Amino acid sequence: MHTTYVLKRLLQIIPTFLAVMLLVFLLVRLLPGDPASAILGDRATTEIVERTNRELGLDQPLPVQFLIFARNLLSGDLGDSISLKVPVMRLILERLPVTLFLTVYAAVLGVLMALPLAVLAAVRRNTWIDGVIRGVFQVGLSLPVFYVALQLLTLLGARLGWFPIGGYGEGFGGHLYHLFLPALTLGLNLAAVLVRTLRSAVIEVLTAEYVEFARAKGMRPRVILSRHVLRNALISTVTLLGLNIGALIGGAVITETVFAIPGVGRLMVDAIFGRDYPVIQGLTLTFAVLVSLVFLMTDLLHARLDPRTELS
Repeated sequence: MHTTYVLKRLLQIIPTFLAVMLLVFLLVRLLPGDPASAILGDRATTEIVERTNRELGLDQPLPVQFLIFARNLLSGDLGDSISLKVPVMRLILERLPVTLFLTVYAAVLGVLMALPLAVLAAVRRNTWIDGVIRGVFQVGLSLPVFYVALQLLTLLGARLGWFPIGGYGEGFGGHLYHLFLPALTLGLNLAAVLVRTLRSAVIEVLTAEYVEFARAKGMRPRVILSRHVLRNALISTVTLLGLNIGALIGGAVITETVFAIPGVGRLMVDAIFGRDYPVIQGLTLTFAVLVSLVFLMTDLLHARLDPRTELS
C-alpha cells in the first residue's frame, strides 16, 4: 500500500474535523434554554442567571466564544463539565472504552451472523433456506433499535434471567457477559444490512467468468468459495460495514441508555438534558473523530482487497 494514499486519506480528515467543530459550536447554542437556567433551576432570578453566564463566558459574542473554544481545543483542553465540575477530557477517557468495547463487540457479532448466512443464502438462492434467511433479517431490519433492545431486555434479561439487565461488569469475561444483550441488539441490525449486500455480491461473483474457469479446472467448491468468491464479494461489503460501524457508534446513545451502560452514549443524553455545552461539544467531536478513523480504516482495507482503489 502506497504511503501517498495513506497520507491523502489522513489529510482528508482535517477539513472534516474543522467543519464539524464549527457546526457543533453553533448547533449546541441553538438548543432551547441555557446552561445557567438548567443548573440553577426555574426559581433562579435573572441577576443570578446573568452572573452565572458571565462566569461561564457565555455572555461574550459568538465569534469570541468560538475563538476561545478553538484555542482551548487545539491545546487539548475541552473545558470543564458545567454540571459535574470535572474536566470533559477525563469524563470522555473514562467512558470511551466502554462504548468502544460495545461497538467492536456488536460489529463482531454482526459479522459472525451475517457472513455464513449470506453465503448460505447465496449458494441456496431461490430455495426455502434463502427465503427464511432473507425474511428473518428483513423483519429485524424494519424494527427500531430501541424496540429490539426492550424486547431482549424483557425476555432474556428480566423474565428468563439469562443475562444482566444493565451495567458493565468486571474483567474481560464480565464485560462480554454484561454487554451481550446490547451488543446483540446492535449486531442484529448490522447483520440485517450485511446479509442483503453480501448475498447479492456473492451471487454476482458466482456467475463471473473466472469462477466458471476455476470450476472447469476442477477446483473444489470450498476452495473456489474461499479463494475467489469471498475475497471479491467482500470488497463492497467492507465499505458498507465501515459506514454501519459509524452508525453503531451513534446507536450506542440509545442502547446505552436502555441498558444503563456507563458509556459516552449515556453521558451524551445526560449532557443534553443538562445543557452541559462543554460535554456535548467534546462528545460530538469525539464521535466525529471516531467515525473518521473508521472510514479511514475502511478505505485502507478496501485498498488492500482491491489495489485499484489506490489509483483513484
